[in-house]
Amino acid sequence: MILSDRRIEEAVENGRIVIEPFERKQVQPASYDLRVGNQGATTSSKRVVDVRSAGFVILEPGDFGVITVHEKIGLDTQHAARFGLRSKYARKGLIATTGPQIDPGFRGRLIIGLTNLTPRPVPVPYLDDIVSVEFHRLEEPVETPYSGPYQDRMELGAEEIEFIAESEGMALSEMIHTLRSLSENVGILTKDVSLLTGEVRSIKWSIPVILAIGLAVIGYVASK
Repeated sequence: MILSDRRIEEAVENGRIVIEPFERKQVQPASYDLRVGNQGATTSSKRVVDVRSAGFVILEPGDFGVITVHEKIGLDTQHAARFGLRSKYARKGLIATTGPQIDPGFRGRLIIGLTNLTPRPVPVPYLDDIVSVEFHRLEEPVETPYSGPYQDRMELGAEEIEFIAESEGMALSEMIHTLRSLSENVGILTKDVSLLTGEVRSIKWSIPVILAIGLAVIGYVASK
């Protein structure tokens, strides 16, 4: 059963679902909007950005990035959740690359993977609504609650930071920039070739005229 707005509030009040900080304005008819947190990192910057201080993190064209969510989430053994990227960011060309399932027993902050599929930079401001979470009440509590590597994670881990900072090869954003530069260079080269072709064509048509004039001069001199 997907929880309605009232059921979400009741579950938070009873401690079955933890959302910290909880704000009533973030509650939607059947979901809760989570916001952009303190940390972000992208393959173009290759570093961790303090989003709160900077005000935003920018995903360049073709960029892959990870951000932490502002709110802490906790689920008891009878609730699961699923989340998805807010439609306003989907319409800007971003896609979320993180699995949508939050298992019963999970505690911590979500870490969201984002990819920019557009040719334009997309800024993601601090505390902006980024994902919507819908909560599901199970028929009975699970026997084995979540206890994986992301339990109690509150910030970016070493594996995310190392992947971003030390990734080898060319990121998609760098490939797009390189292809754009190549396209510009090809355009310039094509223009130069066109100019050269025009000049060669002019010389080609000038040769008969020059020869005719030369022959006329030779004939005139010979007649004298």
